[in-house]
Amino acid sequence: MDIDAARLRDDVETNATFGAVDAEDGRGRTVLTGSAADRRAREYLLGRLEDAGLDVRVDAVGNVVGRWTPPGCDPEAAPVAFGSHLDSVPRGGIFDGPLGVYGALEGVRAMQGSDVSPARPVDVVCFTEEEGARFGVGTLGSSVATGHRGTADALALEDDDGVTLRERLEGIGFDGDDEVDASEWDAWMELHIEQGTRLTAAGASVGVVESITGITNCEVTVRGEADHAGSTPMYERADALTAASEFVLDLERAAEELATTSEAAVGTAGKGSIAPNARNIVPERVQYQLDIRDVDRGKMDRLVERCRTSLARIERTRGVGTSLTRYRDSPPSRMAERCLTAADDAATARGVESIRLYSAAMHDTANLADVTDAGLLFAPSVDGVSHSPREWTDWDDCATASGVLAEAVRALAST
Repeated sequence: MDIDAARLRDDVETNATFGAVDAEDGRGRTVLTGSAADRRAREYLLGRLEDAGLDVRVDAVGNVVGRWTPPGCDPEAAPVAFGSHLDSVPRGGIFDGPLGVYGALEGVRAMQGSDVSPARPVDVVCFTEEEGARFGVGTLGSSVATGHRGTADALALEDDDGVTLRERLEGIGFDGDDEVDASEWDAWMELHIEQGTRLTAAGASVGVVESITGITNCEVTVRGEADHAGSTPMYERADALTAASEFVLDLERAAEELATTSEAAVGTAGKGSIAPNARNIVPERVQYQLDIRDVDRGKMDRLVERCRTSLARIERTRGVGTSLTRYRDSPPSRMAERCLTAADDAATARGVESIRLYSAAMHDTANLADVTDAGLLFAPSVDGVSHSPREWTDWDDCATASGVLAEAVRALAST
């Protein structure tokens, strides 16, 4: 099967014009769900799917699926699906998501142009709102397709302007009435840029992802006493901010200790607030939102317990009150052995150097792994940059990784 590198590049570059932003360095785009840029990106994709002879359907939350039913296959057999997403973060790059969508489409076109005739239908998929940049819920479309979230609940989500997902999709004409049920797929594969430097460091062209880290989010509150910053002696203070700062350092130390046995273990206090947040008042209340990740569920639990231990100690030593609420808990996802084998064999068959690795970022594949056999491939990222106009993957690497993807899907769809 021959990947048409020029055709793949043209699709990705055309998609990059939708929501394009000015950037001194690199090429950026902003494509929020339900925006004019989103409409143009979706319409272009539909046109390219139809040009390739795929039957297109759109579900209620805007997920797009194009089905190729190869000649001689069993049309009733469970399909093999592959794809990704087209939305972006504000001022994101041009490869995150679109490479997976158009790499999948190019894979179908490569199969169509060869003597390959899979035994199963093949679906090319574009999920809605993977980034969560507009509605605050990442991997939204795939969560609906996998039954993790109800359609009505998803459509009722509101953005910062109070506009619902239903209204945004209606506004661009992508409030479909078809159904996308990922549990009906025989297997799923996704191609994504690595968003890291492990592939380039290893001199490999493709990464075969073994697992995706789980994510736990916690909200930590530290309660002290507000008082005059000038007239309150240091020894009489119950300063919520100094106590909370001590907690953040404890979190860092605990994560660093876990990372000595698990490279994927990380802990971050990424969002915070201070009240009353005035220069001349001793802080009364501090809140942090934590992001804890690892490929080992037990280590994630251990890091949360270390946080609780830290807060208990700080209460005793600093005279403050504390609380920790664990409000999100997404377990790690292991990729299916048959998908790992198909990816390894595909790289070998095409003479491509590959390595096994884990994904530190969440992808739609994490949802898919709960309902079907799932696999994930990485293409190299220059300098590991992503979610930025400086995000870049060399065009040759895009074509190489797309070729491995196509070969892996061909193998999965041939049984």
